[in-house]
Amino acid sequence: MIGESTAPAGVRKKGAVQGGDWAQRLVAALSASHARALVVLFLLSCAAFAPGFASLQPMDRDEPRFAQASKQMLETGDFVDIRFQDEARHKKPVGIYWLQSAVVAGAEALGVDNARATIAYYRIPSFLGAVATVLVTYWAALAFVSPGGALLAGAFMAASVLLGVEARLAKTDAVLTATTVVMFGGLARLYLWRDRIIPAGTIAAFWAAFALSILVKGPIGPMVVGLAGAALSVRARTVGWLRGLRPGWGLLLTALIVAPWFIAIAMKTGGAFFDESVGKDMLAKVGSGQEKHWAPPGFYLLAFFGTFWPAAVLTAIALPLAWRWRAEPWVAVCLAWVLPSWIIFEAVPTKLPHYVLPLYPALAIFTVKVMELGEVGPHRPAAVPAALLIPLIPLGLLIGLGIAGYQLDGVPPYAGMPGMLVATLVAFWAWLAFRRRAVVKTAVLAVAASLVLSVSVWGLTQPLLRALKLSPRLAAAVEAIGCPSPQVVTVGYREPSLVFLVGTDLAMASDGKAAAAFLDGPGCRIALVEARAEEEFLASLGEMGKTPRLVTRVPGFNINGGRKLDIGVYATGD
Repeated sequence: MIGESTAPAGVRKKGAVQGGDWAQRLVAALSASHARALVVLFLLSCAAFAPGFASLQPMDRDEPRFAQASKQMLETGDFVDIRFQDEARHKKPVGIYWLQSAVVAGAEALGVDNARATIAYYRIPSFLGAVATVLVTYWAALAFVSPGGALLAGAFMAASVLLGVEARLAKTDAVLTATTVVMFGGLARLYLWRDRIIPAGTIAAFWAAFALSILVKGPIGPMVVGLAGAALSVRARTVGWLRGLRPGWGLLLTALIVAPWFIAIAMKTGGAFFDESVGKDMLAKVGSGQEKHWAPPGFYLLAFFGTFWPAAVLTAIALPLAWRWRAEPWVAVCLAWVLPSWIIFEAVPTKLPHYVLPLYPALAIFTVKVMELGEVGPHRPAAVPAALLIPLIPLGLLIGLGIAGYQLDGVPPYAGMPGMLVATLVAFWAWLAFRRRAVVKTAVLAVAASLVLSVSVWGLTQPLLRALKLSPRLAAAVEAIGCPSPQVVTVGYREPSLVFLVGTDLAMASDGKAAAAFLDGPGCRIALVEARAEEEFLASLGEMGKTPRLVTRVPGFNINGGRKLDIGVYATGD
């Protein structure tokens, strides 16, 4: 067994995770002590999240908006207000911007060249947040399962597609997820261990995470933990158990942490921050599909099979038992954490895959708990064909990325294809193990397939997809011109990543005529002109008697616009 677990009444451990195969022995050896398990999970997380971390271009649009706002804090010395160029960015609180600015400032203090324009440094808080998510998932899981099971729960998070994506993006969600798992672990211990005294350190960690979640993403963390606490209180028919959290002390600590910035931003903006973040951002998402991100209810359920791969199928096999075992306290805790918030996320019109990421650790823990009870295996209805999803995801990426590379750049990304094939074969081995009831071996092999896939996709394939790297190639073309302080305008391509890479002063022209007027100014000036605006741009310059120098052309594919672009780089002056 992974470890000993108490089964619900009437449940017989069926042996789906029994046996002394190498996977069982490996999990037992790696979880022999908490220190060893944490070191293993730390190394596993780094191996999963590091490939492509530095080579991935700034991913439009949210990531460079966050990074650029953090960069402008360093440029202006204003660490209260949040701005993207001249526009106020009053959508999220300041937490992630402070973390990013601190990392970049530290890199500069160590003498790192051009740290402010290097996206990897802004991603470090997300990387650390993702690693922390894996580690605290292990800690949270110890309230439910054996150390071996907790190790697998952490490994499922390290291997998951969605956490791997967020670890590589300079955004809020990896850090937010780490804070919610800390709160989940504390709340679970309080509810499940009501006959024990919860250590003061656990209570302090809960409230520190609560406060940090507010500074990072406003009400989302409190919403998740609040709904979970409310659901468990309804089940317990009392709120008395929550007194163990020492809410008076905790809310005071929260206020001491979060109030200074909220007061400062209110004074600086005259309350405009709250009007924008609550009235125009949060409520707009609730009322309509903001920024073309509408999706129908059920979106997260369908996306789950890709975003929580490779463990998603095992979770799907385990979840039907939640209703049968709903009287069990550990089931109630997992359901309370996941179900109320999931329903709200499905009901809100604006949907993005990462919104439900803070709920995934609870699902990972629930899955492993059911595995320990022997109820995840080929004996479950439709389990064997469903488990084919484990090899189908890497196979689909192998085919899809090969076709995409050929269509976009004229050549398949050969460097990553052997690794994707190996990942597919390992994942198929995991499916074969599942058929033979070796579920722990399935889990270990699935995690291994995910690691191979991470290296192959992020580390080897992604750098070769040059057509998707429009902004880095345009920024390199601007730098190659050799002007010491160029003034740059862009027309027809207005992605935030270009602002981050070229500079805060990048001008955005509305049409070719405006770009031509900009280029007619003094000094070294550069225009980035998309082909559709080029005729008007050149005609306007001709009327001025100007003949700009076409330095190069940068063709590529804009992911957000979903179309191919061809951008001319024009220069004039010294």
